[in-house]
Amino acid sequence: MGFEAEVGTVLPWAEVERVHRSRNGIYQKDGRLVSLLTDFGRINPCYPDFHGDTRDVIHYTGSGRRGDQKLDAANRALLAAIDTADAVPLFNKLGVNRWEYLGLWHVTDGRYIYDEQRERMVWKFTLVRSAA
Repeated sequence: MGFEAEVGTVLPWAEVERVHRSRNGIYQKDGRLVSLLTDFGRINPCYPDFHGDTRDVIHYTGSGRRGDQKLDAANRALLAAIDTADAVPLFNKLGVNRWEYLGLWHVTDGRYIYDEQRERMVWKFTLVRSAA
């Protein structure tokens, strides 16, 4: 995808925006997943992403802020990335103009589930850190 930085590097939005050309958490172009944003639900509680059993797994919430999430272009791109096995950069928002680069991640699973806490259907994707 052309983005190179050391994992853990904190970047301003101007650097993140060079690869992630959208303020939405899921950036896709022509159906192909390009990059992802998260804040692990600290800033946007409607997107409660969280780590799995290890720091190398993230359970990522699909797009759609209110009501049941739809199979929109962003969620379709995440599902398609399971088959392509493309690794995409992930950035974690720490605060205003502060984004931590979390490395390259693969989407390995996608499920449409009922979120009891928010009382709505959401897409939950499993992200696994890329070995390379």
